[in-house]
Amino acid sequence: MKLPDTERWSERAVVVRGLNPGPFTGPGTNTFLLGGGDRPLLLDTGAGKAGYLPLLEKALARECGTDAPGDIVLTHVHADHIGGAPDVVERFGPRRVLKFPWPERDRHFDVEITPLVDGEVVRGDGVTLRALHTPGHAADHLCYYLEEDKVLFTGDVILGAGTSVIPTEGGDMALYLRTLERLLELDVACIYPAHGPRIPAARAKIREYLDHRLQRERQILAALDSGLRTVEAIVARVYAETPEFLHHAAGQSVRSHLIKLEREGRVARDSSADGPDRWTA
Repeated sequence: MKLPDTERWSERAVVVRGLNPGPFTGPGTNTFLLGGGDRPLLLDTGAGKAGYLPLLEKALARECGTDAPGDIVLTHVHADHIGGAPDVVERFGPRRVLKFPWPERDRHFDVEITPLVDGEVVRGDGVTLRALHTPGHAADHLCYYLEEDKVLFTGDVILGAGTSVIPTEGGDMALYLRTLERLLELDVACIYPAHGPRIPAARAKIREYLDHRLQRERQILAALDSGLRTVEAIVARVYAETPEFLHHAAGQSVRSHLIKLEREGRVARDSSADGPDRWTA
């Protein structure tokens, strides 16, 4: 999927791509300039790739009529979202970098974090962003609800193509499902994801994601019932139609499902033997 390096999605939102396309980032990370005035908010900063800062400067001048962003708001600490923040601060000078705190991860990036918690509001010129703590993909994940347009910036919780990986380190499948259920309760007109195109049928997409994860859980339990015992074997069965280069990422989501089921008492894990864990229903 090829998308323009910059495009205006609405009167209040301009997308500036992070120039980091790949099998797990799609066309690259969507970063957003939000609001009018001479200091629009910058939502996410990409991975810090060469060429991003000149592209950002061009978008600021052409789309916003200014030469620098204001506050930086981040969805989460994964490198393709926060990685460009040190460069942005170095280029444009000190400014607030706001995110949900995760100190043991935040310290790996050379920026001072201003804590942002669930329900807190960040305001720019003509924009009101409400932060929503939405863990599951990452412990610190925030979605942002743009109140003026009923737009939801979903970060990596919901993507413009494909589905989100739930990593075993920092991720949590039970929390992810709760996050999706919470998002269903919002009045959302359109989703602006961190990767891929915007999603106009917001509620249908959230429901699709929730149904997909529950279907995967049923498939994993069926695989266990058929005698499969390892994550690798379950992935080969459940993701047989998925390109093999994505199987490692799929394995993380499968393992996250199994950990959830283990906590619920629905599966058991045997780690006593050499080699991978073996699971039974």
